[in-house]
Amino acid sequence: MRLGIVCGRVVLNQMLPALEGTRFLMVEPVTAENLAAGNGKGGGKALVVADHLAPDRGEMVAFVEGREGANAYWPKNAPVDAYCALIVKDVDFPLLPAEHTLPGTEVPK
Repeated sequence: MRLGIVCGRVVLNQMLPALEGTRFLMVEPVTAENLAAGNGKGGGKALVVADHLAPDRGEMVAFVEGREGANAYWPKNAPVDAYCALIVKDVDFPLLPAEHTLPGTEVPK
């Protein structure tokens, strides 16, 4: 699951019956730096996300990708690669200082 900022909507002119009632959002994934800064910016490459929750533009959402994105349509078979799972109301994500590294991410000098 990743976090992203809703930056727009996608309008279809044809829809599959399995996707009836689904909205499609343009979501920009949030980078760790922007998440720690709390500036409301994404910073990642935007993608299309299927949605039933109707978040507004600028709201933060959590989305799942891959085959798990289609689980919300089970038992139907829907061609969805990303699905908006929740609307985020609050985030607490302090970025570690530069002198700290996460285990296993040390860079040899």
